[in-house]
Amino acid sequence: MHIAVLAASGKTGQQLVLHALDRGHTVTAIARRPEALELPASDLLTRASGDVRDRGSIARAVEHADVVVSGLGAVRGDAPGVLLAGARALIGAGSPRILWLGAFGTGRSADIAGALTRGILTLALGSELPDKVAADGEILAAGGTVFHSGPLTNGRLATYHTVPLDAVRRRLIPSSFSRATVASAMLDEAEGPARGGQLLVPVLGPSPRAEAVTS
Repeated sequence: MHIAVLAASGKTGQQLVLHALDRGHTVTAIARRPEALELPASDLLTRASGDVRDRGSIARAVEHADVVVSGLGAVRGDAPGVLLAGARALIGAGSPRILWLGAFGTGRSADIAGALTRGILTLALGSELPDKVAADGEILAAGGTVFHSGPLTNGRLATYHTVPLDAVRRRLIPSSFSRATVASAMLDEAEGPARGGQLLVPVLGPSPRAEAVTS
């Protein structure tokens, strides 16, 4: 499978690239400065220049990909609306399948996350929050799949499973996830049947179905 990773220079994007390579996929790592990507040399890896404000560059970068997986996030110095610009660039490129990373407690997951989490995210994200919600909405409307994760860390890969939003249990504070875990969950989804237009949530621990089989 040929997987394009948007925002490959970010911490989550790097994990997406590394895990995809480990699984034997052909990978296009997209970044504004691809020459600066700190990634291992591999015959399976291509580095591509792409800026979400330049839709033509994104279209060229994802042209041959079977799936586009995004770790895009706003960073200091970005102009407002970078996430929505990224979503629209991928949709406009005609990407056959898009997996997009959002934040649990925003948009569709806001109600189930609860008032405390919503308040924390409102303060933490500030002007980025409407951009996140709008980007998620456009990806879902276009038939893409959105992942909503709790706070991200740099920890090790954990045991996890992935569920639709309506199967998530309400918590006072959402669980944190390592970027390695979220990247692995998104790649599992890329390798499986498409669940277009759905919002998925990674959950720590083995799936109840797996536990039932081994017990």
